[in-house]
Amino acid sequence: MPFAFELIKKDPDTGARLGKMLTPHGPIDTPAFMPVGTQGTVKSLRPDDLQTCGAQIILGNTYHLYLRPGHETIRKLGGLHTFMNWPGPILTDSGGFQVYSLGALRKILPDGVMFQSHIDGSRHFLTPEKAIEIQEALGSDIMMCLDECTPYPATLQQTRDSLDLTMKWAKQCAEAKTNPEQALFGIVQGGTYLDLRRQAVEQIVPVGFDGYALGGVSVGEPREIMYSITDEITPLLPSGQPRYLMGVGMPVDIVYTVSCGIDLFDCVIPTRSARHGLLFTNSEKIVIKNARWREDDHPLDETCDCYTCKNYSRGYLRHLYIAGEILAMILNTIHNIRHYMLLMEKIRTAISENRFSEFKKDFLNKMR
Repeated sequence: MPFAFELIKKDPDTGARLGKMLTPHGPIDTPAFMPVGTQGTVKSLRPDDLQTCGAQIILGNTYHLYLRPGHETIRKLGGLHTFMNWPGPILTDSGGFQVYSLGALRKILPDGVMFQSHIDGSRHFLTPEKAIEIQEALGSDIMMCLDECTPYPATLQQTRDSLDLTMKWAKQCAEAKTNPEQALFGIVQGGTYLDLRRQAVEQIVPVGFDGYALGGVSVGEPREIMYSITDEITPLLPSGQPRYLMGVGMPVDIVYTVSCGIDLFDCVIPTRSARHGLLFTNSEKIVIKNARWREDDHPLDETCDCYTCKNYSRGYLRHLYIAGEILAMILNTIHNIRHYMLLMEKIRTAISENRFSEFKKDFLNKMR
């Protein structure tokens, strides 16, 4: 089945949208959140754990899988779905953000990025064509164009030069794509300069991608700037195609930007926070190592239906975490992922029932 997107409903009072993405590995109800599976696994969880939590799609990391075990190895072993035994859809990023994060270990050139592996110091050259070659070998349902992630802060000229490079690479990625069953999303850059963001939309939409992402946000800028960019730019993107806000984020950010018309999210926050003992609930964030939970016999969240909340107390979870037990990471991650999936389910229900505006107001007030 080729990729398609169906816009089912729009909230009457906001820009929130209810939709469905159709992929070769199944449908995705939107708005949706993607757990991050950096190296062919969502850390500490089995694929069936993810399915039980309600995850419909996960994100794989092109940079890490290219370096280890290598995209050709994964291709020979049946592609990423078979390799990691995940039956659902997968989105792969292009590797651009990870290369951006390497700092002094990378050099950006007109034709691509020269970088040193963080694993063994070996040198590699990632071009737009190479990014597509790797992702086609991985067999992901949705591929991302190679882009240059503009840092924050950046001058107007730095941002303009970065955007020109991203646009050049986007066209090269579109030309390099060979598999019609894999979708390819373009990325709107432009830093914190709204005029450049608008210019990016005007230039990238005519190329003709299957969906569009806002990149270069959540890279250190104040939350208000990220909200302003999403408010202003999302409505300019084609309404009949999915809109993806890359690297976001916290539950409050998700609820706010859904109201701007965003359909797809990813972030390491729920999994990374779980491994460090920060757990999300509907009433507060729980730092499970704190002594106040030592003799607490309640579940993490009375309103959560995850395996962790059904079977274990805060006191037991604190014991596991303090003792450094592997089970602590597993149970914590199950809860945080399920918390995010439940949030997305509540968002979709609120949109379907024409009460998202009320849901957003109540949620943001409670979180404050």
